[in-house]
Amino acid sequence: MARAATGLPFDDIRRLIDGPPLPDIEAGDAVHAATAGLGHLGEVAEWLAAWQGKTAPAITQPLVAVFAANHKIVERGVTVEPMSATQDIVELVAAGGKPVSRAAMQSNVGLKVFDLALDLPTPDIAAADALDEAACAATMAFGMEAIAGGADLLCVTDIGVGNRTVAAALSMALFGGDVSDWLPDGQENSQFVQQREAVELAIARLGPPQHKQLRDPLEILRRVGGREFAAIAGAILAARYQKIPVLLDGMVAVTAAAVLHSLAPQTIAHCRVADCGADKGFSKLLTELKMKPLLTMSLGENHGLGGVMATDLCRTAAIAVQP
Repeated sequence: MARAATGLPFDDIRRLIDGPPLPDIEAGDAVHAATAGLGHLGEVAEWLAAWQGKTAPAITQPLVAVFAANHKIVERGVTVEPMSATQDIVELVAAGGKPVSRAAMQSNVGLKVFDLALDLPTPDIAAADALDEAACAATMAFGMEAIAGGADLLCVTDIGVGNRTVAAALSMALFGGDVSDWLPDGQENSQFVQQREAVELAIARLGPPQHKQLRDPLEILRRVGGREFAAIAGAILAARYQKIPVLLDGMVAVTAAAVLHSLAPQTIAHCRVADCGADKGFSKLLTELKMKPLLTMSLGENHGLGGVMATDLCRTAAIAVQP
């Protein structure tokens, strides 16, 4: 059912969420006949066919879109890395100095890094909202432009020191549970203590669960999220309308997808998770979303390497069912 317009910046986003294109079931069924003996690879081929709308799915222009952002929550000591490390990683990826850079080149996968105002970190979400509604909606719109150059398979991922803590806060706001459920495995070191405290403060700042902000996922996104989360959510939405299947690489990308899922579960039906990740918070998030990863490599922060590997798997699936 369509929502009444309020004249606020999120109205356009809500309209997109209310009426996304459906999969091409006939295309998926047509491919099914060619999947005998392919096991899970056949399932991937059917998924590609349904969401590309093609009886012969193909991956000729895959893209890994890496969204980079900074967060003032880092100043609380939630990570051993300084905020400046985000820029360092961005430059390394662009210069071919990271595994994702080399893997993308080897596999002929497009790789784009989007700098989301690294010199203007979002406020510390333990003390203030990350974004106002206009800025959050604008960042989602920016993310939608990631596929402007064309793609037939999109992988979304991130670079952002401290954003694992932000992902924990966002996930807890969406799904509840205890703070420790959403944090990475690890000893009770100073970083873990600061992460836990920061998440608790961010959740407390939202107000009690019955408060309207905790019923509206877009409000949660703008208040305890960040630019890369908003941009990834926008990219996911845009891909749905352009018939582009999406791979989610890492907890930040999956958390961004969880915001859309909380608004309407079918909004992310065109998405698959690239890899299982390497910590219990990520595993819990996948359980909440009932999503199974394509790969079980247990990769940590890899800035898109899992996406490149999953793209290769998808490419193989598409080739395997060609007539």
